[in-house]
Amino acid sequence: MKKLKHEAELYKAALAAGVAYAEQRGAVVFERTDSASDKALYVYRLLVHDKKIQPMPEEQVSEKSIRHRLATWYAHQLPKDDPLLN
Repeated sequence: MKKLKHEAELYKAALAAGVAYAEQRGAVVFERTDSASDKALYVYRLLVHDKKIQPMPEEQVSEKSIRHRLATWYAHQLPKDDPLLN
């Protein structure tokens, strides 16, 4: 797993975009008390279900790998000249 240059910022933006996507789709309504890791897992599973990203083998699913996968998914949606990609 190759670490992205601005992975923390990409993950933060990916989580926000994923939560917005899930709520806009009508799949879930997150509470303020939901943890970031719960939200990330739900967003990951929803994106896999909607065939937006490729699933990982179940034994490889961990918080770290989900963070990386969401950051990578979000990075592919950004324009080439975005500062997070440089």
